[in-house]
Amino acid sequence: MSAEVDFVNKKEMHLRTLKQSGHVGFDSLPDQLVNKSVQNGFVFNVMCIGETGLGKSTLMDTLFNTSFESTPSPHTLPSVKLKAHTYELQESNVRLKLTICDTVGYGDQINKDDSFKAVVDYIDAQFENYLQEELKIKRSLVTCHDSRIHICLYFICPTGHGLKSLDLVCMKKLDSKVNIIPVIAKADTISKAELQRFKAKIIQELNSNGVHIYQFPTDDETVADTNSLMNAHIPFAVVGSTEFIKVGNKLIRARQYPWGTVQVENETHCDFVKLREMLIRTNMEDMREKTHTRHYELYRQKRLEQMGFSDVDSENKPVSFQQTFEAKRSNHLAELQSKEEEVRQMFVQRVKEKEAELKDSEKDLHLKFEKLKRDHAEEKRKLEESRKALEEDYIDFQRRKQQLATAHHTLTLGKSKKK
Repeated sequence: MSAEVDFVNKKEMHLRTLKQSGHVGFDSLPDQLVNKSVQNGFVFNVMCIGETGLGKSTLMDTLFNTSFESTPSPHTLPSVKLKAHTYELQESNVRLKLTICDTVGYGDQINKDDSFKAVVDYIDAQFENYLQEELKIKRSLVTCHDSRIHICLYFICPTGHGLKSLDLVCMKKLDSKVNIIPVIAKADTISKAELQRFKAKIIQELNSNGVHIYQFPTDDETVADTNSLMNAHIPFAVVGSTEFIKVGNKLIRARQYPWGTVQVENETHCDFVKLREMLIRTNMEDMREKTHTRHYELYRQKRLEQMGFSDVDSENKPVSFQQTFEAKRSNHLAELQSKEEEVRQMFVQRVKEKEAELKDSEKDLHLKFEKLKRDHAEEKRKLEESRKALEEDYIDFQRRKQQLATAHHTLTLGKSKKK
C-alpha cells in the first residue's frame, strides 16, 4: 500500500528543469533515430478499392513512378478477391517495402451485398497476424513483415451524380479499420464545374451517412497550413497515365485525346500532384502512426476483450494483465474440471445404461435359447415317433411281403402236382 502511495506522490511531483554546465551529446538522438530508421528501411501498405477498369493499377504506377506490371482483371469473377504484391523500392539511400493490395472483381457481381466482406476480412486478418506476433513469448516484431494496411484509396466512379450505395456501405464498414482517402478516378471525363459539384455532393453524402475519412493532421505547425488546405480538396480528382509526351525538352506523363492533352502533373488539369504530395511526401508517417495507434489499437482492444481481458475488474478497480490471466486460468481449469466431471458422470451413466441393455439382451437371448431348446426337443420327439412308426410300418411290410411270397410259392407247387 505504501509503495502505491509513493508512486502516486512521485507522479504528482513537478519536474525540475536543470541546466548542464557543458555539452553532453543527447542532442544527437534525432540523428541516431534517423540513421536507425534508414538502416532498417520503411514499410508502407496501400489498398486500392474500386470497380474494375477505374485505373487503380495505372494510378499506382504513376504515383511511384515505376511499372508494377500488373495484369488486367476480367469482369466475370463470381466473388471479390484480394491480391497483394510486395515490392522493394529505393530512392537515394532510403529503402521502402511497398505492398499494394488490389480488390479484384470488386463491384462486378450482380448481387453486391457482400462485396465489402472480403475487404473487411482481409484487413482484420492482417491485424490478427500482427496481434498473434505480439502475443508470442518470443517475438520478432522488428523483423516480421508488417502487412497492416496504412491507407485505403477508394476509387469513385466519375458519374457526377454522387456515391453509389456500395461505396457508402463499404466505406462505413472500413472507416474504423483503415485510413480512407476517396479519389475520383478518371477525372478527365467530367468538366470542372461538374467536378466541383460532384466533390461537394460526395462530401455531403459522406457526412450525412457518418462516414469518417482520413484527415491530414494539422497539429504540426510546419505542415498545418498545407494540410488544412488539402483537406478542403478531398476527394482528389486524379488522372493516371503510363504514357509520356515531350513538352519542350521535358518528358511528362499525359493522356492524349483528339481534343487535347491532359497532363497528369499539371495541377490545373487534375489533383494528382496534391494526392502524391499528401500521400507520400508529407503524411506517409502519420498514416503509419495512425494505423498503429488508432485502428490497430481499437482492433486489439476488442480482441482482448473478446478473450476476457480487461483493465478494470467488476468493481471498476485497476487490474493487471497477469491478474486477469490468472483469473481466466483458474476459471478455465475450473471449467475443465467441471466438464471432466460431467463427462465422467455421463460416461458412468452410459456404461450403466449399456450394462442394463446388455443384461436385457442376454435375458432375451436366454429366453430365445430356452424356446429353441424346447422346440428342438419337441421336434426331436416328433421325429422319434415318426421313426418308430416308420419302422413298424417297415416291419409290417416285410411281414406281409413274406406272407405273400409263401402263399405264392404254395400256389405254384399245387399247379405243378396237378400236371
